[in-house]
Amino acid sequence: MNDASPQLRHWKDKALHTPGPLTTSATVKQAMLRDLGSRDSEFIALVAHIRRSLLALGKVDRRGYEAILLQGSGTFGIEAVLASVTPPNGHWLVLVNGAYGHRMVAINKTLGIRTTALECAEDEVVSPDAVAAALAREPTISHVAAVHCETTTGIFNPIEAIGAVVREAGKVYFVDAMSSFGAVPLNLAAAGVDYLVSSANKCIEGVPGFSFTLARKDALLATEGYARSVSLDLLAQWRGLESNGQFRFTPPTHALIAFAQALDELAAEGGVEGRAARYQRNFAVLSEGMRELGFREYLRPELQGYIINSYHYPRHPEFDFEAFYNRLNERGYVIYPGKLSQAECFRIGTIGRLFESDMWNLLAAIRETLRDLRIERAN
Repeated sequence: MNDASPQLRHWKDKALHTPGPLTTSATVKQAMLRDLGSRDSEFIALVAHIRRSLLALGKVDRRGYEAILLQGSGTFGIEAVLASVTPPNGHWLVLVNGAYGHRMVAINKTLGIRTTALECAEDEVVSPDAVAAALAREPTISHVAAVHCETTTGIFNPIEAIGAVVREAGKVYFVDAMSSFGAVPLNLAAAGVDYLVSSANKCIEGVPGFSFTLARKDALLATEGYARSVSLDLLAQWRGLESNGQFRFTPPTHALIAFAQALDELAAEGGVEGRAARYQRNFAVLSEGMRELGFREYLRPELQGYIINSYHYPRHPEFDFEAFYNRLNERGYVIYPGKLSQAECFRIGTIGRLFESDMWNLLAAIRETLRDLRIERAN
C-alpha cells in the first residue's frame, strides 16, 4: 500500500494542527479507494484484525477485555458507554477540568442518570486524593469517569493514580482516551480501567467514521438490560460482532479499511512508544518556537502533555484571532480556537501525520502572519 498514485504523492492538503480530524498519510487515504461489502469474508477478517490490534495497543487481550467498534464519532462512543453500562440506580462521579468532562455530565443529564461532577480548575490536574474524598462522601457512587488528555488545554490527567483510587473503592472506571490512545502508553488492566473509548481519527491517524470501546469483559457482561438506546447498545454491539463478525447496522467500510492501514503504519513506526516519540519531538519544536515568538502558554510546563497546547492571545492591540486564523489558513495551516471558559486562548495540535519540519514550517507561517498584522512580537 506504499505505491501512492502521483496525484496523492504530490497533493498538498492544509496541515491540520488540531485535535482531530488530523492530517493522514497518502497511503491511509489511498486505502479507501476500494469497496468491500459489509458481509464480505475479507471485511469480516479485517474487522477481527482491528479488534485484536486495539487490545494489543492497550496491552491487554481477549482473556480479560473486548474491543467493540461503533459507528459515529468519539462522542457517540462516550454516550454508548454512559447509556449502556449504568444500572437504573447507577450514580456517576465525573471528573471535570475541561469541556470534555462537562460534555459527559451533559450526556448523563439528558439520559436522566444521576451524576456528581467533581470540578477543578482548567489549568490543574484532577487530584486522586480529591477523588477518594468524593467517593467517601457519596457512597452511592457506582461509576467514575475521567478524561485522559483534556484537549480543552492539553493537560494530562493522572489516569493510573485515579484508577488505583477507584479500584480500592470498588467502583467501575471509565476513561475517555480520545486524544491519547495510540500515542500515550497505557496498560488498561494495570490502570484498573473497565471501559476506555477513543476514535479512529485521533492518534492512530485514521479517518473519521467510528469510535471504539475497550471493555473489561466481566464488567460488560454484567450490564445486561441496562441499555437506554438501541443503536448505542454496547453489549448488543459486542454480541453482534461475536456472533458473525458483522456490525448490527451498516458499517463505515471505507473508514475501517483506512484504519487497518493506519494500524500497519503505527506498528511500522514502533507502536505507541514510537508514535509518542515523534509527537514529543513535534511538541518540543513548537513550544520552543512559540516562546521565541513571544507567545505565552496557558498551562505550566510540568502539566502540559504533548498532544495539543493552548496559548494566550497576545496582548498586542493589533491582534485579532479571526484575522490571525484566516491568514494562517490561507498559508495552508489550520489551528484551533480555544474552548477555555476563563481565558482567551487558541490551540495548536502536534499530532497526526506531522513531523518536525511541519512544526518549523508552521512557525515560519506564524512569524509571517504576525508581520502581516503589524505585530513585532506576540507579547
